[in-house]
This record gives sequence, C-alpha cells and structure tokens, in this order.
Amino acid sequence: MGNETKNIIHVTANTWDNNVLKSEKPVLVDFWAEWCGPCRMVGPALEQLSDTMNGKVKIVKLNVDENQEIAMKYGIKSIPSLVLFKEGQEIGRTVGAASKETYQRFIEQFL
Repeated sequence: MGNETKNIIHVTANTWDNNVLKSEKPVLVDFWAEWCGPCRMVGPALEQLSDTMNGKVKIVKLNVDENQEIAMKYGIKSIPSLVLFKEGQEIGRTVGAASKETYQRFIEQFL
C-alpha cells in the first residue's frame, strides 16, 4: 500500500477537519490499518468507486493506528469501517470488506 491514487486522499488528525468535516461534498472515510487483510481488499474497490462517483463524493482513507483519537471519537471498533459524512455529520456507516457495487449502493442511498 502507501501509493495514493489520484482521487483518494490519505487524511490524518491534522487534516481531518478540512478534508472531512468542512468538505462541500459528502465524504466516504475508509478507516483502515496496514495489518488488516480485509482493508487491502477495500482499496481497489474504492479506487474504482472514486472514478465512478468522481464529483459526487470524496473518498479518503484514515489509518487508525496513526490516528487513534479520531477512530475512538467515532467509535470505530472493527476495520475496515466506512463512514459517510455530510456537512460534518456522520450519515451512514458500513463495516467489513465489500464490492464496489455494494459501496456504491450504500453511498447512493444517502445522496
């Protein structure tokens, strides 16, 4: 991992507010960690999704090991957890690895 794709931003506690809470577009946050096998399966699905839904939603990744305070604040207990934010508020959450189509349906029900 570690290679950033053009549409997926890696956020940290320092960039969280600007990239997530103050975003004009809805933001899908992928809470993940290096050691998490299923998290690695989520990556390619989100990359495809970022192309499909480019302009409708912003996709970011947050490493829970490096940003534990954010993970704790939002009660992230298992990863991968994907949380959808709109205007700074959580509006939806899904846990576990899934297909691009599943994530797309999840997002579209809130748009």
